[in-house]
Amino acid sequence: MATVADLRTRLRRPLERELQSGCHDAVVVGGLERLVERVGRPFADVAAALDGYATLDRERRRERVERALALLAEADGAAAAMSAERGLTRRRAHARAPDEGPSLDDRLERPLEERALDVGAHAPRKLAEIGMRTYRDLLEHVPRRWEDRRALPSFAAITALEHATVAGVVRGRKALPTRRGLSILRVLMEDGVGGRLTAIWFNQPWLEGQIFPGKRLIVTGRVKLRGAQLELQVTGHEVDDEGPSLSTGRIVAVYPTVQGTSQAYLRGSVDKLLSALGPLVDPLPRRLLRELDLVSIDRAWRDLHQPPDEEALRAARARLRFDEYLLLELRVLLQREGGGAGRQHEVPDADMMRFAEALPFELTGAQARAIEVIRHDMASDRQMARLLQGDVGSGKTAVAAAAVWIAVRSGRQTAVMAPTEILARQHFINLQALLWPLGVRCDLLLGTGPAPVRREARARIASGESDLVIGTHALIQDGVEFVDLGLAVIDEEHRFGVEQRRRLIAGSPDVLVMSATPIPRSLALTAYGDLDLTVIDELPPGRTPVATTLRRATERTAVYREALADVRAGHQVYVVAPLIDDSEALEEVQSATRLADDLRAIWGDAVRLGLLHGRMPGPEKEGVMEAFRAGALDVLVSTTVIEVGVDIPNATVMLVENAERFGLAQLHQLRGRVGRGSAASRCVLIAGDASRATMQRLKIVERHADGFVIAEQDLALRGPGELRGTRQSGLADLRFGDLAHDVATIERAREIATRMLAADPRLEAPWSAGIRRELRRQQRAAGFRETL
Repeated sequence: MATVADLRTRLRRPLERELQSGCHDAVVVGGLERLVERVGRPFADVAAALDGYATLDRERRRERVERALALLAEADGAAAAMSAERGLTRRRAHARAPDEGPSLDDRLERPLEERALDVGAHAPRKLAEIGMRTYRDLLEHVPRRWEDRRALPSFAAITALEHATVAGVVRGRKALPTRRGLSILRVLMEDGVGGRLTAIWFNQPWLEGQIFPGKRLIVTGRVKLRGAQLELQVTGHEVDDEGPSLSTGRIVAVYPTVQGTSQAYLRGSVDKLLSALGPLVDPLPRRLLRELDLVSIDRAWRDLHQPPDEEALRAARARLRFDEYLLLELRVLLQREGGGAGRQHEVPDADMMRFAEALPFELTGAQARAIEVIRHDMASDRQMARLLQGDVGSGKTAVAAAAVWIAVRSGRQTAVMAPTEILARQHFINLQALLWPLGVRCDLLLGTGPAPVRREARARIASGESDLVIGTHALIQDGVEFVDLGLAVIDEEHRFGVEQRRRLIAGSPDVLVMSATPIPRSLALTAYGDLDLTVIDELPPGRTPVATTLRRATERTAVYREALADVRAGHQVYVVAPLIDDSEALEEVQSATRLADDLRAIWGDAVRLGLLHGRMPGPEKEGVMEAFRAGALDVLVSTTVIEVGVDIPNATVMLVENAERFGLAQLHQLRGRVGRGSAASRCVLIAGDASRATMQRLKIVERHADGFVIAEQDLALRGPGELRGTRQSGLADLRFGDLAHDVATIERAREIATRMLAADPRLEAPWSAGIRRELRRQQRAAGFRETL
């Protein structure tokens, strides 16, 4: 089996010949691209440098070849350094005495009951209450915050403060009932210089049996001065029963815990563990730590729990954050490399020219570039796995149509799967309009509708009479058989279950994932990291900007008066509500059914109004949607079933009730349903909650038209959410990372992961043993690869 060094040599020689030939020999070009597909696969950066090589002019080819040779030279240097690291690892391994006991890493994995390390007699029982089973669980019990207790103030020093943390000894306590049946616990405390303070707990009578005279307490709360009497209304406290050294006089870790297991006990247990442990073996080579200016893993975990100062804590968190992202990126890249052989779809330039000429519009530069990248992917013998994303109205459907055309011209079928019937029907209308003139035979397959119609559609699919099939989850039901599925297009794929996606792509077709929601770069590198990314970063000319305004609920009458004027001017209006029906628990939140009833009562026959929501039968929903599309309805009151994919040029007004109940990216998608024609369009966000925080959040949508900017802001405010299923991706388990602010760290981690896999594609070398072990340990989480 060829080594990585052999593969580098096999790749370097033809590159050098190509450079010497002047980068113009067509035969060499073809051979070079095929070699990159076969040999260059482990070297992602080299493959990226040569991407689209055949389409470049001679000068740009020369630049790309020189760049690829430079990358190979860097890889040689990295391999040499890692070889030296491997030698050191082997020498360390041989130095271990043959009768030495289990490794430190093995002992960390052992149950606490085995007492392999001394962390206290009661540790197995008490720590189990927090979910800890092994010594590693204790080591990796991450503090939820840190408090600077290097110099806690005396009681006399806090009289001018609003909030304070102080320490003192209990001198007395008294529980007092109130007239309303509640209780107050008053505890007299004394500090080290004789100052006195009364700590007060409200309605926690059980504390009287836990706080005794002589106990040392650390209390946090609101300071009150009643005459000469100093009081502290306690919001948090600790019984410092492990001694002052671990809870005061230092920066102190505060851990997640349960009632009955004190912070002091946890600090003591961690302290015993750190004392019993030898130096932790670092999974990363020391050369890499020096390059990245990272502390060792041993220093990181010790300083995380017991930081000597703020800088040490920052460095510890930086190292652990980097490791978290590095392992995530390695997992992504390994799973992407695991993609199997695909279908080669090669079409001549004349076919692509025919497609472009048949379009009723001219492609933007971004669309043309996206199509060329997809064409290159589909011509490869490896399975395409690409994410196509762009802002609302950027023209993703036309790019998807080009991918369908390539598959059809190669003699294969295509399936387009959408999460809702409304979206599937819209795709069918749009794709059929683009492809039917080219002779592409299209079918729509839904889960509802007359049985004979569905049966006939399945027969056409099975016979190969259908070139393109668009549908919902009905595409993966029993009885649907494709002759030769060459391309699967999955729209809004995060709304499908893992098994649903796998069933559609079971035969290893090329896969194109489309996302109507712009995805922040940090998520594209993590949750979607197993997909190659194409961004359509240009809007077609002629798109009318949508004016967005934020209004309070008190202005609702004026908003609907303006909407009525729009209807009288011949335009159509969307009204979106967050609920289908009224809820007693959410009296202030508008529902679609009540809103439709109210508007019918107010406007009467002057306005043709329809209602649409997810609980309606499929045929009824389609009837309403078709009536609105045909102009038979003036106003459509709906839930978010019209969030994506609906394209009605005459709809120029979008009213969103209780806008605070939607995510920012979702509001941007709703806004994208208007402005699809030549008339001026507007979106009105009606805030049911007019609090300052709510209005500031909604103003982001009012101010910004760029969906990528809004998506970044939404990520910062709400976290990863349900994009692509964060539980499966591992993003929900990030303990140190913050996707909204860590783009630079994620990009660096991806770069290092790519280099590692270029030097050791399967992480089988001795230097990568620690990394491989960490990856295996994480396998208790669900598999990351969601699409392939």
